[in-house]
Amino acid sequence: MKVNVETPNFVADVKLINFIEKKLSKLEQFYDRIVYADVFLKVQKTSDKENKIVEILLSVPGDDLIIKKEAKTFEEGTDECVRSLERQLKKRKQKQRTFS
Repeated sequence: MKVNVETPNFVADVKLINFIEKKLSKLEQFYDRIVYADVFLKVQKTSDKENKIVEILLSVPGDDLIIKKEAKTFEEGTDECVRSLERQLKKRKQKQRTFS
């Protein structure tokens, strides 16, 4: 799976990008037909502590899955997104088994 990380207005650390790629590669255990993942990391200008936004667009045959989470850190947001995508991919795979 190809992972594109986009960080408007700041430069992401190599460790952060590697962390995101490693987390997303685990999704292939649940669904092996993932084409690519676009990850958008944004920082909101608020006084709120949870000002980091992680948005992941996962392209799978048929349609795309989009998840958006706010958290204190990008790592935390990525974890939440990956857990959510994991659930959706499991559900999707189960539906396919039912119809096959």
